[in-house]
Amino acid sequence: MSYADLRELQSALNTASDIAFSLDAAAPAPHEADQLLDALRRALTAANALGAGMGATGCAEHPRGPVDPLYGDKDDPLPQGWGRCLLCNDRRRRAGAQRRGWR
Repeated sequence: MSYADLRELQSALNTASDIAFSLDAAAPAPHEADQLLDALRRALTAANALGAGMGATGCAEHPRGPVDPLYGDKDDPLPQGWGRCLLCNDRRRRAGAQRRGWR
């Protein structure tokens, strides 16, 4: 689950709620029903993304991000505690280079 997936779900549910409460109970317009249906589909898609679990990286921040090609390399192993996520590992590499005075 990522923060973006959660925000998308919240946004879609808020939109669906706004549309539902603004419907005319006597005779809702067809375009309003279509808008509500679109918002509910968007919410369902976002909810399914939340339940998808971890992606290939196993990273909570970048579950569908790229896998570090050095992960599992016996000749050039990653430091202890580093995961499969290339984006997180790259951030760690840059931080380490800055600490050492490199750009």
